[in-house]
Amino acid sequence: MELKDRQSTKSRVAQGLLQWVNLRPEEGERTWLMFAFYTLTSVGLLWLEASTVGLFLDEYGASSLPWIYIAGAAIGSSLGFLYSWLQKILPLRRAIVAIACLMAAPLLLFRVGLAVAAVASITVFLMRLWMDASYVLNDLNTSITANQLFNIREIKRTYPIISSGILLADVISGFSLPALIEFVGLKNVTLMSCAMMGLGAFILFYLSQSYQQAFPDAPRRRLQENQQDYTNRRLAGPLKQYAIPLFAFFILAEALYLLVDFQFLSELEQQAPEGQSLAIGIASFLGLFNGVLGIFELAMQWFVSSRLIERVGVFAAAMILPGCLCAIGLVSLTQLLPFFWGLVALKFIEELLQYTLIEGTGPVLFQPLPDSIRSNIQAMVNGIAEPISTGVAGLMILTTIALCNFFLPDASAQEQTDIQGLFFVLAIVLLGLGWLFVVWILRSRYLGLLVSSAERGRFGVSDVDMRAFKRTIVETLEQSGREEDKRSCIELLTQIDPENVGDVLAPLLVNLTPALQRQSLEEMLRRPNPTYKNYVEQLVERPSSTEVLALALRYIWLTEADLDIETLRPYLDSAVDPVVRGTAASLIMRRGNREQKAEATNTLRRMLTNKDEQERIMGCRALGEADYLQGLRLYIPNLLQDESLRVRCALLEVIAATRFEEYYPSLLRGLYYKSTRDSAMRALVRLDNEIIDRLVALAEDIHKPDLVRMHAWMALGQIGTIEALDSLIGHLIASWGTTRRNILRILLKMPRESGIEGVLDRLGRSGVEMLIDQELMFMGQIYATLNDLTKDRVRGREAKLLRSALHDLIADAIDRLFLLMKFLYPFGSIQAAAFNLKSGVRSNMARGLEILDNTLDIPSKRIVLSVLDRHSDLEKLQTLSDLFAYETMSPSDRLRRLVEYRYFLSDWPLACCFHLARASRWSLTAEQTLACLRHPKGFVREAVLAYLRVASPRALAELLPMMIDDPDRLVAAQVKQMMAELGLSDTHSRPRTAPSRQPNLPNYRGIAGFEAT
Repeated sequence: MELKDRQSTKSRVAQGLLQWVNLRPEEGERTWLMFAFYTLTSVGLLWLEASTVGLFLDEYGASSLPWIYIAGAAIGSSLGFLYSWLQKILPLRRAIVAIACLMAAPLLLFRVGLAVAAVASITVFLMRLWMDASYVLNDLNTSITANQLFNIREIKRTYPIISSGILLADVISGFSLPALIEFVGLKNVTLMSCAMMGLGAFILFYLSQSYQQAFPDAPRRRLQENQQDYTNRRLAGPLKQYAIPLFAFFILAEALYLLVDFQFLSELEQQAPEGQSLAIGIASFLGLFNGVLGIFELAMQWFVSSRLIERVGVFAAAMILPGCLCAIGLVSLTQLLPFFWGLVALKFIEELLQYTLIEGTGPVLFQPLPDSIRSNIQAMVNGIAEPISTGVAGLMILTTIALCNFFLPDASAQEQTDIQGLFFVLAIVLLGLGWLFVVWILRSRYLGLLVSSAERGRFGVSDVDMRAFKRTIVETLEQSGREEDKRSCIELLTQIDPENVGDVLAPLLVNLTPALQRQSLEEMLRRPNPTYKNYVEQLVERPSSTEVLALALRYIWLTEADLDIETLRPYLDSAVDPVVRGTAASLIMRRGNREQKAEATNTLRRMLTNKDEQERIMGCRALGEADYLQGLRLYIPNLLQDESLRVRCALLEVIAATRFEEYYPSLLRGLYYKSTRDSAMRALVRLDNEIIDRLVALAEDIHKPDLVRMHAWMALGQIGTIEALDSLIGHLIASWGTTRRNILRILLKMPRESGIEGVLDRLGRSGVEMLIDQELMFMGQIYATLNDLTKDRVRGREAKLLRSALHDLIADAIDRLFLLMKFLYPFGSIQAAAFNLKSGVRSNMARGLEILDNTLDIPSKRIVLSVLDRHSDLEKLQTLSDLFAYETMSPSDRLRRLVEYRYFLSDWPLACCFHLARASRWSLTAEQTLACLRHPKGFVREAVLAYLRVASPRALAELLPMMIDDPDRLVAAQVKQMMAELGLSDTHSRPRTAPSRQPNLPNYRGIAGFEAT
């Protein structure tokens, strides 16, 4: 008992820790292992960096660093090709381990080279180059492995934790390095780095073996087109205007980093303490520097960065680093701060903000780009722009040094170094100013591009800079332009910041067009705020249209408690437009005294009984705005039968607005008719949680039309509350076939991925994987049936129809498989795979399978790929046998087994089972027959009756009188015909009543198989 309590306590502690860091239980192990791999490898790299920099400066001096930058640019570009080539010849899980080992292996050779005097110098140079290469390889390895282990939704939570490994490594390596140098010596630090990186490689090997399903088995082949995308891939117009400063942002960031690094190391070389080896002194200083820096980076990353970005905005945060560099650089130039300590401050601030704020804001800058080109642009920035900027920066440094030597030939080395330092600090200031200008340009084009792309459905709101966004909305609405674009701006604003739409829209109301005024007031009325009343009053004084006047009156009276109700009475005059008159009447019914309410009620009564359609429509809408219907509720039954469709639709919304529960069934009946379906849906959604139980009851009723049931599920999805989501997910688990497919589609279409997140929160990744396995097991049963009912064993038209229907069932299951995959993986990848696989072309199918091979990481991945491949039914069945036990059966036994799974079958395959049983004279059990005789679909009951006509005429004779009132007219006609053929009279049948939804059959046990005839 005590042991169980201990385990329970540990489990609660572990769950609490995971919640604190925003991780789900199933993500914990992978995340911590990746964090450990990245931390250990980074510790080794940082030890290597500090020791290598010390040895390099001791051997070559800081003036040789530009050659490293130039060579590093070429190496950085070539390593990308090396990594890509390695993935083509090795499976990815082996390639990442090979890269990790490749990073560590040369360090053993470097240690040997340092011990040989003849090659020690070249070894130091190669170590410095390999250090830069290792950083590139480590970043590639980490990002690629993380992208394989985590899907797009998981990585948002897990990668910030993983990436903080290098910050922790800064602390560990920095404070341990001086002691390590003292203990093992500077040259032997290389071996310690090798050991630490080897530990990281071992963890990566363990990860690749434990999560094999996350990696493709085969080497990755080059695809002509991995994903079908029908958007424009060319950079033109606004995209090009945004992409150019985007490239400049990262190029300037890299150039500034190199300039600061070069000048910092140059000054560090000049400050070497006397009586101590230059290499050891520099390495020890860098160790302590990185340790202190790491503490600040961790604190910044965990406690400041996200809050700062959220408070000041993405672009203000991006300006902090260049602004600080400019300020510190100017202070250093004015000699107010010692030059060396000014450079230390520059390096400290650059490293601190680069790996916290800039790393956090950088990915957000790619957000406005279309999905089709976003990854390509990111690859070009990281793989081309940054290496090129490294080489260009190296050439600039060399050119500057050469010019100083040429123009100052008589200056001493120290004087030249000082002049060069001042020049480079000035360059840092100028580049920092240029970086600030680029950020300003990006800010002006960032939200403009987002707004212009909102209508194309590729906008994400998770990482929006609200201040810049609102500023762009204001600019767009104030400037001349298409009204459609401005309408899109307002819609976008309501999606992103619905609580504060008035902040932006209220000051602009007077200058907007009537249509935009109406749209803005409708959005502001969702959350009325007295702060904006003065702006709205201007519209009452100078109304641009009757609709705007009505909305403005309503807004003012909802936000002000002490207004004189008599000011509304003039609007009750019959000469006033019915839109304004109805609004005034509804407001008086809310706020007036008894006599005033009576007058407003008479006004609405006249409107509701008016012969003019517009008067009745406006009267109905006014009813929806009133708090209390009083005697007007008497008119609702007649209005529900009104000859005008618009009146009936308006009344449906009245029922929802007034919570008139007595007429809720009318809202549900509105789903049956195409003309009222949209209005009924809006009204039902407006009722929120109050209508959920009735919607669920309607959706669960298998005797209702499928289209009506589907719209009931859709209404639940549009309600979108926690209760509605719980109901949808609960039925997702219990449902099957068409119902499950409909629920999956509804959950996937819910805004802001709330349906996806809801499923993952409630079921977890393992729950979605379980649903995928259910579909695979169902497919296994279907393939087993096809294998036992082959053409050679069972012939005839009925058998052919059943086999065709079973293949349709498999196609339906595959569709549900792809829908389930979208809960775990990016829509684009899954959609591209589905498109290619359904094409039927061999090359396209291979492409689709490769996309899935590189995307899926579920345990049943190999089974999924095999089922979707061009294998025979028998081969697929053998693959699926891992999920269920298959044994060969006789055709009749297999058919009976299939009917046992009738709850998972569609209607037509079930009917085909009875047609085949009748044609082949195979017996089905009494329980199966009676259960299907109660089936809601008429053609299934027809098939069962046809089967009984041959299999058990005596039982049929007893059952037919009970089905004479079948609700399906075709089944009723079939019953009468069979009764006539059997010589039965319907005089002894039960009395005629309204048809029931299903025949009232007893638990008849007289069906025991085929009777002798």
